[in-house]
Amino acid sequence: MPEPAKPLSVRAAVETDVPAITRIYRSAVVNGTASFELEPPDEAEMLRRYRAVIEAGFPYLVCEERSGAVRGYAYLGQYRPRPAYRFTVENSIYVAPEAHRSGIGRKLLEALIARAADMGYRQMIAVIGDSGQRASIGLHRALGFTFCGTVHSVGWKHGRWLDQVLMQRPLGDGDSTPPPSGR
Repeated sequence: MPEPAKPLSVRAAVETDVPAITRIYRSAVVNGTASFELEPPDEAEMLRRYRAVIEAGFPYLVCEERSGAVRGYAYLGQYRPRPAYRFTVENSIYVAPEAHRSGIGRKLLEALIARAADMGYRQMIAVIGDSGQRASIGLHRALGFTFCGTVHSVGWKHGRWLDQVLMQRPLGDGDSTPPPSGR
């Protein structure tokens, strides 16, 4: 008798997930507009990036499909380097093309929102590559992000100009109270 299918699960990424993460990101770079990179990085570079996120103290997550295969990943990063931005994070989410519209992006973003709030961050920013990314814009909107604006024709990829859409979501107390002192 076959083993019952496992539900979708989100967990902390580990270094052995980097090959799957690299494949997912490669597709996004080569075929999509979510990333403005033009050449996909190799596994060594993706491992370096993974380690940089972890060493900076940010969560890096993967979502496994019922089969146990990694079908998406997400992480948080510092929104901007200047100290006044220290309570604001930016999210990044990538889902394997064969797993689009399967709920993986939602599970990953929900987990990032919860972790960011638990870590004391007050705002989350989504920088969405290409104003034509309706699924990503809709997902962020469904999870409480509001539209901030569009930076028009800021990238050139796949033979066309691409916009960037900015969306924002408050976390915890948002801007209703001052941040904790000493941080």
